Amino acid sequence: MISVTVKENESIDKALKRFKKKLDKAGVLREYRARTFYEKPSVKKKRELARAIYRQKKEQSEMQG
Repeated sequence: MISVTVKENESIDKALKRFKKKLDKAGVLREYRARTFYEKPSVKKKRELARAIYRQKKEQSEMQG
């Protein structure tokens, strides 16, 4: 479980910002959204393959120019 303690003389906004950063880093929201609805294994595999192809193209274009 992710927790943030508010330090002395620290505003709630700063503590909330630190909490959100920890959530992003841990991938909690990403996992929640992925588990909200059932995704068929074939659809998941297709999505991951498309993502891998995109990453490869992006890396290749960065190396070229």
